[in-house]
Amino acid sequence: MMSTKRDYYEILGVSKGASAEEIKKAYRKLALQYHPDRVGEEQKKEAEEKFKEISEAYAVLSDSKKRELYDKFGHAGIDSRYSTEDIFRGADFSWIFKDFGASSFGSIFEDIFSGFGFDIFGTGGQGRRGARTGEDIHLQTSISLVEAASGAEKELSFYHLGRCPKCQGAGAEPGSSKQTCSTCRGRGVVSSGLGFISFSQTCPTCKGEGEVFRKRCTQCAGQGRIKAKKNIKVNIPAGVDTGSVLRLRGEGHFGEAGYGVLYLHINVKPHPLFTRDEDMIRCNVRVNIFKAILGGDIEVPTLNGKVQMKIPPGTQPDTVFRLKGKGIMNLRTKRPGDELVKVEVEIPKRLSSKERRLLEEWAKLRREEL
Repeated sequence: MMSTKRDYYEILGVSKGASAEEIKKAYRKLALQYHPDRVGEEQKKEAEEKFKEISEAYAVLSDSKKRELYDKFGHAGIDSRYSTEDIFRGADFSWIFKDFGASSFGSIFEDIFSGFGFDIFGTGGQGRRGARTGEDIHLQTSISLVEAASGAEKELSFYHLGRCPKCQGAGAEPGSSKQTCSTCRGRGVVSSGLGFISFSQTCPTCKGEGEVFRKRCTQCAGQGRIKAKKNIKVNIPAGVDTGSVLRLRGEGHFGEAGYGVLYLHINVKPHPLFTRDEDMIRCNVRVNIFKAILGGDIEVPTLNGKVQMKIPPGTQPDTVFRLKGKGIMNLRTKRPGDELVKVEVEIPKRLSSKERRLLEEWAKLRREEL
């Protein structure tokens, strides 16, 4: 049976004679391009699969022994000798984080590879073999435009699967002894395959330990976790907008290797006076015809209260004025945007006879046609 996997060299876009440095450079470029946190929400799933693919290619081609085996026998040579865990074991990915000075850049590795049970960063491991972090949680919260501009603290209340207080996540009755796992017969891995090609994976029953507890925890039925209500306070930074997502590590469901991630999706409610244009806000103000003609100070609303704004004599309808720094904080530059104020000139709909005579005289003085 032929492998459906793509060629590792093709995946990285390098030739078979590429040097170690060329392979490293190609991987770094693709890792940045397909990091799921750097693409839109609709592209995340595709990016994650691509990220796994290029990482596997790099793990093999950056290892001289694995590369030699791959060059001779292709994917069959790798798959017949290495499990998924073993392909990545010993591969060094830490340099990509150091090069770009972004510690959070490694989070995708933790999410994708946490189930392999080995230390991909050289920081001491992520738990026992086969252990996985808990599932992620997605919540949504709505905030006002004022809160989006100045930042806010929100209290969230939600249910998650937390660590069982009785067994502390082990899934066994306290004091229960262990016995050899019947699924893998103590090996910690189960294998399957066809002909000389075999595939190994962590035993799903004992999670790679080779042993299981004799008695399950009666409080969590052996699951190691129970449903519980959780209350947390979240600091929402100034500048967020509808579609912004806050990543709160350790606030998701409990798993053997720790808690998952809570993704908080932000929705900014419409404001009765202001509309938002990235880090700028827009509003309309009405001025009477005399103020527009003669000029003067007018009162203008802002997100932080009302301010005085001067308009020059002869201000025309729909003229837009700019109030510096009265907009929304820019998340990237940490500088506030501006407020754009559009002037609407109010024209009287009804005039007294005296008012009409005065206006007609004024029109004659200006030699305006009526």
